Amino acid sequence: MVLEVKKQERETTQALIRRFTKNLQRSRILMQARKNRFFKREKSDEMKKTAALRRETAKIKYEKLRKLGQLKTNVSKRRN
Repeated sequence: MVLEVKKQERETTQALIRRFTKNLQRSRILMQARKNRFFKREKSDEMKKTAALRRETAKIKYEKLRKLGQLKTNVSKRRN
């Protein structure tokens, strides 16, 4: 994915930059880079299972504390 543009005879730097950007758009290198920018690998099955188990145990612990009345009443939720 290397894009190389050499300056031609009697070509201004602005024309060179314009030609480079046109070639960059045609090659779709920039689109590919933007697409892969936030790529996240898929988690393995083992990781998914351990995360699900962790959530289940936390849910059970929360319900137990709620039934016993040991939870704080002023639990603030995060805002995203």
